[in-house]
Amino acid sequence: MHKACRFAVAATAAAGLSLVVLPGTANATPGRGVTAVTIFDHVADGTEYVLKEITLAPGGSTGWHFHPGPVRGVVKQGVLSHHDSTCASDGVYHAGAVITEASGPGYVHIGRNLGDTPVVLEVLYRNPVGQPQAVDVPNPGCSFE
Repeated sequence: MHKACRFAVAATAAAGLSLVVLPGTANATPGRGVTAVTIFDHVADGTEYVLKEITLAPGGSTGWHFHPGPVRGVVKQGVLSHHDSTCASDGVYHAGAVITEASGPGYVHIGRNLGDTPVVLEVLYRNPVGQPQAVDVPNPGCSFE
């Protein structure tokens, strides 16, 4: 009985700690109006290289997120509006423009299609193997999503 009681206390403490320590995604802002097609996926020396064609429908958004690895892309069509976690615009990218995004939770951002035609991006992700290409996070307090 004494072991069972200690186990229950430890399990309760661990559950409580996980609520404090682990990042929550309950209020994350996933993308809307986004489709993606993988063109290329290759692993070399512990890095996964993934090339995707991503389309944002008019009014669509990537949702607030960050990337575990660096990202580089080209706008093939449309106009991408990009904002950082201070809610400030950190770029408006027209067809032909190159966009680069830093990695890590220190660079939370969102991409939005404010126009009336689809935005089409060709994007290369360079991630540590086993990491997602993007991690959804809550809106940092901006009046838009």
